[in-house]
This record gives sequence, structure tokens and C-alpha cells, in this order.
Amino acid sequence: MKTADLLNNIEYNEKRPAIQVMLDTDAGKEIRIAFKKGQVMKEHQTPFPIVVEIFEGSIDFGAEGQTHELKKGGLIALDGNVPHDLKATADSIVRLSLNKADKTERVENVARH
Repeated sequence: MKTADLLNNIEYNEKRPAIQVMLDTDAGKEIRIAFKKGQVMKEHQTPFPIVVEIFEGSIDFGAEGQTHELKKGGLIALDGNVPHDLKATADSIVRLSLNKADKTERVENVARH
């Protein structure tokens, strides 16, 4: 058994979203992304399906030519290979559920650019 807490040891980065792997299990990875208001993750995609939860704050989530305003408690699921982008409209905590075969480094690289 593994446990994690999305509210423990939250660290924001002043220049870009802060990525932290919360759980890495046989089934998948749970990642916390801490955004300061105005921070973005430019358009990117993954070959695997994902689920994004807005745990705190609000995010403009762009996908398939539409922007979805997601607030605390909002969820969105995407199939693989769907380009998407995120912009924090408030300080936010996002939970990203990744397929086990996906790489955390890919997410970190998106946050850096």
C-alpha cells in the first residue's frame, strides 16, 4: 500500500508550474502540478489517455479547439494524442493521472517550456 497527500509539502515555482510525483504504482502515476496564477503549460500531447482534476483553484483547459473553464472539483479526461494546453486563472493545484507507460519526464519537459 502507498499513500500520498495533495496538500503536503506544496511548492510553487515562480517561473513555471511545479511538478511532483505523488504516487507511482503498478497501474499508473498520480502527479501534482502546482500553478501560480498566469502560469501555462503550452500545447502538448501524450500517446496515452489522461485524467486531469482541478483540486484547488481554476484552469483554462484548451483541447480540440475549445477552452474549458475548470474550477475546483472539475475533471476532464482525454484520449491519447489529443493536443491540449493549460493556463492557471488562479493559484491552482492540479492532479494528473497518467498511464503507467507514460513518462513523468515528458510532463516536466512541458512545464519547463
